[in-house]
Amino acid sequence: MTDVTSSKTTRRPHHWRHDLIELAALFTAVVVADTIAKTIVKGPEGPYLLVFSAIALVATAGFHTWWARRHSHAPPVPTAAPILDAHAGQDAEPAPDEAPEAVETVLWRMRTTVDDTPGSLAALCTVLARLGVDILTLQTHPLTSGTVDEFLLRAPAHLSADHLAHEIAAAGGRDTWTERADTHDLVDTPTRVLGLATRTALDAAELPLALRQLLGRCTLHSVPAVSLTGRPTGEQAPVEGVLEETVMKLRDPSGGTLLIERPYLPFTPTEFARARALVELDARLGPRVPRSQDVLTLPEGNEITVRRADQRDLVAARAMHDRCSARTLSLRYHGPVGDADRYLDHLLSPRFGRTLAVQTASGRLVALGHLLWDGDETEVALLVEDDWQRRGIGSELLGRLVAMAEEDGCESVYAVTQASNTGMVAAMRALNLPLDYQIEEGTLVITARLDSAPRRGERSQQQARQSER
Repeated sequence: MTDVTSSKTTRRPHHWRHDLIELAALFTAVVVADTIAKTIVKGPEGPYLLVFSAIALVATAGFHTWWARRHSHAPPVPTAAPILDAHAGQDAEPAPDEAPEAVETVLWRMRTTVDDTPGSLAALCTVLARLGVDILTLQTHPLTSGTVDEFLLRAPAHLSADHLAHEIAAAGGRDTWTERADTHDLVDTPTRVLGLATRTALDAAELPLALRQLLGRCTLHSVPAVSLTGRPTGEQAPVEGVLEETVMKLRDPSGGTLLIERPYLPFTPTEFARARALVELDARLGPRVPRSQDVLTLPEGNEITVRRADQRDLVAARAMHDRCSARTLSLRYHGPVGDADRYLDHLLSPRFGRTLAVQTASGRLVALGHLLWDGDETEVALLVEDDWQRRGIGSELLGRLVAMAEEDGCESVYAVTQASNTGMVAAMRALNLPLDYQIEEGTLVITARLDSAPRRGERSQQQARQSER
């Protein structure tokens, strides 16, 4: 640390005795000069006295100069006062052994409603500061009566949600809701919304996922305007949409209605406006799907191409249906075989999920894999043409679909099949994920938890790159 000494501290203090001595010397000089002048004028030895006076004057001036230099260059008088650094007035840093002990913290998301009056937010901040809670982000959602304040908080681990809500209520907050958060919530809202808009612009199937991430834990259903039998469903939201507390209805650009429900927390007008903006973006961009594709080599040496599919592949998908046996279709759709074609338009729509298609080198479609958004759950389904079964195509499609689900933040996926469908059961077991089985009247529901899906997804991508080489 550099010691800084002010120039004022090196200047000797000015004493009144110095002024008195100089004044006395001045009067003495005047008296001596007057006496010498009178003597020179009246006495015969005047010239000698004049020379003597000049010598005395020179001697006096020399003595004064020596005295001034001697005292101006004298070393400073040592003092017992400590030398202060440049940050005088600031508290000294504590010693390492005096550093405050680290406190374990957790992240919380909190919403509370306050009166729209000056000082209401300050009262909440004061309570949070007293509890040792750090405010990371803050959003305000204006209402007709009051304001909803949404916080991302870093709080001491010992602070419970009930205690926090009680203190907030005492400060004027009402309808308080708290939920544990994670590091993904540290992204500020404008950046997160722009990221969701970008994903939606690149892929129409991203809209339901973007709405889920934008609004938190919610259930989203896409209700078509026309049923599978061709009859109107009566579901058609107005262009501007409808907001009813915990229910949001938006017009689906592809027809029908997007129904979003969040029973545990009412939607705010701000959230409604953001969701409607994403839907309008999707409507303006029209149908779109990434056209990337992977070329794979089967064990027998045949090459196949795996790519994304949508409703533009409807004709090729129906042709594949015509080549499939009745048993294969019944194992896939669990209903009358004649109704199978009716499901295709629904399944290929990006509004209901994502579809992977497998085609041969000649361009013929031989398999379809679906990742379907079912409310707040996710379903996987496979259909492989009879002549191409038992070649690893189903397992390849299922692995890619599960990797997609994991990347989108899904906690689990399930498959609905028949107990006699040994191919689907074997493909699910090959995922090497924890599985749950439920059987009801011959229908088997297999649920895979995606706890270890990141490793499975990375392995699938590595295999794809090796196949491309």
